[in-house]
Amino acid sequence: MRKFLTVVILFAVVSGTALVSTGDEKKAAVPPNMTQYFVGILYRGEKWTPEITEDTMTLQKAHRANIGRLAESGKLVLAGPFGDNGDMRGLFFFDVKTMQEARELVSTDPAVKAGRLRVDLHPWWGTTALRDVVKKHDKLKKPKGE
Repeated sequence: MRKFLTVVILFAVVSGTALVSTGDEKKAAVPPNMTQYFVGILYRGEKWTPEITEDTMTLQKAHRANIGRLAESGKLVLAGPFGDNGDMRGLFFFDVKTMQEARELVSTDPAVKAGRLRVDLHPWWGTTALRDVVKKHDKLKKPKGE
């Protein structure tokens, strides 16, 4: 978890996206280049098992298909697994207006529904340029001529 937070803080500092205090602790001024995203940290759920079975492979395939569907909708900005096989399994970055909408999207995940994964959601402020990166990625995926 410490490595994740270090990466997030480093990204915010390098991209120049720190929130600016206005002296009013209840409301901070948000620079124009900032957007609120919602980050989902995926953990092993109560029904996690390390065994690879036909059922777990089917569930993983459905999990990945759901990620693809959410990405196509433009609401899931990026997602991916961690590579260390620890309790933290991966990340979701949602570009939606509310925490409730992020919760609803997480609840569509078959692995979450099955209890194999659980997700902790957090609001996160990051550069609006992340949206441009996603748009460029989408253009790279399309065959030339479209």
